[in-house]
Formats: sequence, structure tokens, C-alpha cells
Amino acid sequence: MKKFYCYSKCSTCKKAKKWLDEHQVAYEAIDLVETPPTKAELLEFFAKSSRPLRYFFNTSGQDYRRLGLKDQVATLTKEEAAQMMSENGKLIKRPLLVDDHQVTCGFKPEVYEQTWH
Repeated sequence: MKKFYCYSKCSTCKKAKKWLDEHQVAYEAIDLVETPPTKAELLEFFAKSSRPLRYFFNTSGQDYRRLGLKDQVATLTKEEAAQMMSENGKLIKRPLLVDDHQVTCGFKPEVYEQTWH
């Protein structure tokens, strides 16, 4: 079962949810802010992706800017990044969609089509 980490007030999450529903993709919706992934889960997600850590960060988020992470992300270890994200779900780029083999952050219809359809 796919896990769909989202934030109810996020317009991008709403678009992604609509796409999943229209394409009859089964998923479990999880509130990213109320119940962020654990550090261990995040480390698994990083391992499933060939993307750099920056891909997983919500670089346009207020918390990201407030914490000055722009200058820190390049030097963070995966463990440090996972710890920070597990404590503050708003640091994670949303929506985050994962299954046993794949992970995507954000919503682009063409990526969803290629990865989740």
C-alpha cells in the first residue's frame, strides 16, 4: 500500500490526491504535519531514491527559511536530515508518496504518470 504524506491546506497536495483518485491508485493518506515519517522511515526513503537530500526538503517553506537550511543542506548527513524532518513535517517537500520500491516528492502529473500509474 502506498503512503501519501500530505498537508490538508496544501493546494499541491489536493491536486496530487485528485490525480491519484482519478487514476484509481490506492493509498493511505497520512497528515505530514501531525504524523511525519520517522527518522528510520525517512532514511529508507532516501535509500530508495537516487535524488540528493535537497529533493526531500520543502525549500519554499517558512520553517526551511527560518532555520537557514539553504546554507546547511549541502553539509547535512542523511541521519541529521532525517532527524530534522521527523521532528518537523513542514520541512518535507509535499506531497511525499512512497511504496516498497519508489518515492516521489512534490506533484508533477508526468512524474506521477510514469511512477505511479
